[in-house]
Amino acid sequence: MLFLQNIMLLRHFGMKENRRTCYLNSNDGSGILGFGDGPYLRLDDVNCFEDIEQFTTKYNNSYIFALFSYDLKNEIENLSSNNSDEIGFPAVILWCPEVVVRISNDQYEYVQGDEKDEHNDFISSILNENTVADLKETVSFSPRTSKEKYLDTVNKLKKHIQKGDIYEVNYCQEYISYNTDIKDINNTYVNLNKITKAPFSCLFHFDEFAVFSCSPERFLQKDHLHLIAQPIKGTSKRGINDAEDKSLIESLQNDPKERSENIMIVDLMRNDLSKVAEKNTVKVDELCEIYSFETVHQMISTVSCQVKKEHSFVDILKATFPMGSMTGAPKIRAMELIEQYEDFKRGLYSGSVGYISPNGDFDFNVIIRTMIYNKNLKTLSCSVGSAITIKSDAEKEYEECQLKIKKMIDVFKH
Repeated sequence: MLFLQNIMLLRHFGMKENRRTCYLNSNDGSGILGFGDGPYLRLDDVNCFEDIEQFTTKYNNSYIFALFSYDLKNEIENLSSNNSDEIGFPAVILWCPEVVVRISNDQYEYVQGDEKDEHNDFISSILNENTVADLKETVSFSPRTSKEKYLDTVNKLKKHIQKGDIYEVNYCQEYISYNTDIKDINNTYVNLNKITKAPFSCLFHFDEFAVFSCSPERFLQKDHLHLIAQPIKGTSKRGINDAEDKSLIESLQNDPKERSENIMIVDLMRNDLSKVAEKNTVKVDELCEIYSFETVHQMISTVSCQVKKEHSFVDILKATFPMGSMTGAPKIRAMELIEQYEDFKRGLYSGSVGYISPNGDFDFNVIIRTMIYNKNLKTLSCSVGSAITIKSDAEKEYEECQLKIKKMIDVFKH
C-alpha cells in the first residue's frame, strides 16, 4: 500500500494532454482509478449489446471501466432519440486501462499494471487536492429551454398524468456553454468535486471527451450475487444552521409528494430487478431514507435481490437500464414523452459510468449533477431535471432544478 500523505502535487509531470483516465471517487477516502492505454471499445450508434457482451467476455480477467449513454434505451425498447445533440458523446465506451489502483483509507494499491515512478506521480496529481488551482476558463451557460416553455411543458405533462398515460415522468433541460476551452481537465474536476463531495463522483477523460460527475446516486452495485439499486427521488436545500437543517430534513421526510415520487420508482425498480432475480429475493432494504450531502438533502431508497447465476452483465443491464429514477413510470411511456417534450438529446446524461472487476462484481452511478465536455467541439453541457407528478407545482420544479446545479455552475464564475 502506498500512502498519499506528503506526496508533492506534480500535476503535469509525465502527463499527456489526451491521457485516458477514470477516477471513481467515493469522497470517503476510497475509490478506484484507472489510466493509460489498453484495449477499448467505442461505439457511436446504439446497436451495441452484442459488442458489449463480446468485449466483457473477452476481457473478463481485467478491470473494465464503462460509460453508457441513456440512448441505449433504443436497443432495449422500440424507441428513438431524434432531438438535437450538441455534445456528440459516444453511445458506449468500454476500456481496460493499463493501470488500475484501488484506494482505501487514503492509501492506494496497484491491482492492474506495474508500479512506476511516472505512475505514482500521475496518481498523486489526481488524488491530491491540497494545491488545487482556481479555474481560469470563461464559461457562460445558457438554457436550451426557456423558463416559460419549461413551465408550460410541466403543465402539459401533468395533463398526461391526468389522462392516465403515466404516473410520473422525469423532465429535464440542458444548459450549454459554447466556445469553451478547458485547459486542465483534472483541475476542473477537483474544483467541482470539492464543493459537492458526492459519493458517486467521477472524472472520466477519454481522448476528446471528459465527464465531471458530482453524482449522489448509485444505479447498480453487484457484490457476488447480491444486486442493489439505490434510486433518488426527493430533494431539499441545506439549512444555514443545524436547526434549519434539521427542520428541512423533517419536512422532506414527511413530504407526501416527495415520498410518492420515491415509492413509485421503488416499485419500478422492484419490477426491473425481478427480471434477473432468484424467486422471492427482491426486497426493499430502505424506503425513503434521508441522506445529507454538501449542497442538498436527498431521499433515497435501497432495493436488492439475489441474481440468478446464469445472468451476464449485459442481461442485468438490459433488465434495468435506463434507471427508473431518470425515466418515470410506466417506464416505456415515460420515455416516449421525454422524447416528445424535451429539447435535447440526453446522450450520456441519465446514463451511467462505473467499472466491472475481474470477478464480475460491478458498481455504476447515475449521470446526474454532471458536466460533459467535448474538447473538439469546445462545448460544455450540464443538464438537470426533476420528477413530475400530479402534485407538481411547475414553478417549484423549476426552482428545484436551479438548486441542483447552482453550486456547480457557480464554480466557473470569477
